[in-house]
Amino acid sequence: MTALRRPVIGVTLDAEQPGGYSKYPWYALRTNYADAIAAAGGLPVALPHLPALAADLLERIDALVVTGGAFDVDPALYGAGDRHATVTLKQGRTAAELALLQGALARDMPVLGICGGEQLLAVALGGTLIQHIPDALPAALPHEQPNPRHEAGHDVAIRDGTLLSRIVGAATMQVNSSHHQAVRDPGAGAVVNAVASDGVIEGIESAKYRFCLGVQWHPEFLIDPGDARIFAALIAACE
Repeated sequence: MTALRRPVIGVTLDAEQPGGYSKYPWYALRTNYADAIAAAGGLPVALPHLPALAADLLERIDALVVTGGAFDVDPALYGAGDRHATVTLKQGRTAAELALLQGALARDMPVLGICGGEQLLAVALGGTLIQHIPDALPAALPHEQPNPRHEAGHDVAIRDGTLLSRIVGAATMQVNSSHHQAVRDPGAGAVVNAVASDGVIEGIESAKYRFCLGVQWHPEFLIDPGDARIFAALIAACE
């Protein structure tokens, strides 16, 4: 990586059916994903939902960010026999993101999973998910926070000795929270790096890869000083 070249960071898009912005199917992404990557020194590039082109797309980027969205990973992908009534799917998006994730991991490409992207990363690593936190953990915090997403919803404890701990340099972080599912098991070889006070897993990582990190919150809102450090570490891992 030359000093003059910004690392190219592939960012997955959300997808919507006709209505609202267009009478035809359309992609969407909040601008703060790209803003946070650019501020950290990366060149954000949007990735379409074309699983057959995953390998070609990966050849042209230096790192992958799998974003969040208001949908869930198909429970069949992690061996669950039943689907909770609250689960909603975007199968085309999931197929594309999973192809990108698996390809990126096979290349040992730096990967950052955010919110639903963290959950899909856990599944790609062989892990499982809690399908609906309020049913599985009735005493849990309100992980779908009532206040705006640019504000903190709760804090998380960062586990010592993890990549996340080395990146953020703090024992706790203030994070936003917009999820009804969570990682149950991070997968073989993966570890939990952050937890909420109710025990809900808030981050995972795997030391098998040079940079494989997932966080349940949305660091692109830059609520906590550690959020910007996460993006800076992703960019640094491209060198």
